[in-house]
Amino acid sequence: MKHILIVENYPVIRLATKKLLLNLYKDAIIHEAASFSAALVEIEACEQNMVILDDGIPEGQGFQMIRTIRDVQKSVPILVFSANEERIYGIHYLHFGANGFIAKNSTLAELRTAILSVAESGRYISDKIGVELLNQLDKYNYRADNPLLELSPREITIMDLLLEGLWIKEIAARLNLKASSISTYKERIFEKLQVSTLIEMFQSVKGYKDMD
Repeated sequence: MKHILIVENYPVIRLATKKLLLNLYKDAIIHEAASFSAALVEIEACEQNMVILDDGIPEGQGFQMIRTIRDVQKSVPILVFSANEERIYGIHYLHFGANGFIAKNSTLAELRTAILSVAESGRYISDKIGVELLNQLDKYNYRADNPLLELSPREITIMDLLLEGLWIKEIAARLNLKASSISTYKERIFEKLQVSTLIEMFQSVKGYKDMD
C-alpha cells in the first residue's frame, strides 16, 4: 500500500492532485500538509513512497527542503510541483537531488506522467528540462542563452528574496547567514546578471523568464 504526501497550501490544488493520485493508485493513503513544518511531521510519522512538494510552500526553505526531507527519510522520491520557471528552477532542483520537477501550468496528462515516472523509475525530466541539460554540454551557448542558469541554488534563493522586497538583514535572518554574506551574494548575482540595481535585476529576470 502506497503512502503519498502532498505538500501544498492551496486546498483546490491538493484536492485535484489527490483525485489524480487515487485514480492512479486506488488503495493509496494520501497524506496532506499545508506547510513545510507539517510536511516534516507527516514524514517523521510515516514512511512515504513519494512526496509531491510545492516549492512555494509556507515555511519552505527553497532548495534546502530537499536535503531537509532526506535527513528524515533518506531515499524518499520527491517530485517538485512548482509555479516557478521550469528551465531555471527545474535544473537546480534536480541538481539538489529532487527526482523530478513539474510546472504547475503543465497539463494533467503531464502531471500524471511525472508522478508515474518518479514512482516507477525514480526520475522525471520534462522535454524542456531535457533540452536545457543538453544545452549545458556547450557551456558557451549555455551562458549566452540565459545567465540565470549560471546562478547557484543559494544565489537563486537570495535573488528571489531580494525580488520579494526583503532587506539584507531580513534575508540573513531567514537563511541564518551573516548580513555580510548576503551582501556578497548580492554582488555576485548583480555581476552574473550584469545589472547594478534591484530595478535592473527585476527587469532582467522578467526578460529572461519570458524567453520561452
